[in-house]
Formats: sequence, C-alpha cells, structure tokens
Amino acid sequence: METIRFDDQEKALLVAKLQRYFTEELKQPIGRFDAEFLLDFLSEELGAYYYNRGVADAQAVLTAKAADLADAVWQLERPTEFKR
Repeated sequence: METIRFDDQEKALLVAKLQRYFTEELKQPIGRFDAEFLLDFLSEELGAYYYNRGVADAQAVLTAKAADLADAVWQLERPTEFKR
C-alpha cells in the first residue's frame, strides 16, 4: 500500500483541525510545525487501520449489492416443467 499523502490544502486543513483540538479540548496549544509532525505520525502509524476499515466497508457494500443483483436475476426466471 502506498503511503497516505495529502495535498497542501488538505494538509493545512488537517493541521488546523489538530491545532484547534489541542487548544479547545486539551487546553494545550500546539504549533503548526508540531501539528504537521503529529499528522505525519498518525498517517504513518494509524492510517492503514482506517484505510483497511474503509476497504472492508466497501467490500461489505459490494457483497450486498452483488447479492441483490443475483436475487434480481433469479426473479427473471420463468416457470418451466423442469424443477431445480
């Protein structure tokens, strides 16, 4: 898997969210540089877990849709003298 990377605009938004969280919730201001390092650390160490959860969720949706499609195809079947 590739390393998760954000463009400059996304990274700036995420850094600002980290800074706001630290200031408002932890009452501990954090500078932009430290917030960027924290974001990089979280992305490298935890990002794959979130990514894999997203992949699993997508797989579950795909499996459910495939089952719906299979049911829809079976509903097209017409009665015949042959029984299955």
